[in-house]
Amino acid sequence: MIQWRKAAAAVLVATLTGGVASAAAQATSLNLDPAQTSVKFTLADVLHTVHGTFHLRRGELQFDPSSGKISGEIVIDARSGESGSGMRDHKMHKEVLESERYPDISFRPDRVEGQVVTTGKSSVQVHGIFRIHGTDRELTLPADVEMSGDHWSATVHFAVPYAKWGMKNPSTLFLRVSDSVEIDVTGSGTAVPANAAASISGQAAPNQ
Repeated sequence: MIQWRKAAAAVLVATLTGGVASAAAQATSLNLDPAQTSVKFTLADVLHTVHGTFHLRRGELQFDPSSGKISGEIVIDARSGESGSGMRDHKMHKEVLESERYPDISFRPDRVEGQVVTTGKSSVQVHGIFRIHGTDRELTLPADVEMSGDHWSATVHFAVPYAKWGMKNPSTLFLRVSDSVEIDVTGSGTAVPANAAASISGQAAPNQ
């Protein structure tokens, strides 16, 4: 009887462990909600620090934790950038970003370095292609990710050396600004199994 109970317990543990491993390895569809996502930029000059914002247009990702592969795209509306000064923003859009010509700033990730736990917080590196001013740049971004059921959130901080990347530095004779801008992204949205997301999408297609 004792041996039977031990065997049954071992089977139960193996079953539960296998279920957890299967859930952890399940591909997940991650969507960012524009209403719950902020994109802030900081630009230093000799007199004070300029703070501004951009708006997220969309963010849809597919992540496979078993391989670390991730795909999809996060797109920011370049034309939404504002810093609280109409004159400064006009200069930024016309001379630096040329946002009418290049309306999108995007990031297309391809792999995650580090482990993302199914519940709780993780610190990882996300590699991919960052596109701004019509040019692709390879970047690895540090990200703090938190998973909680069907919800996820992430914070990212990185610098964009815009002058080095061929964009105009708006400094004048009397005002000098940094040739690099700091970007902070804080976002959250839904996290659902990729097969469930595909099923929902397939059901919605005939009604479109």
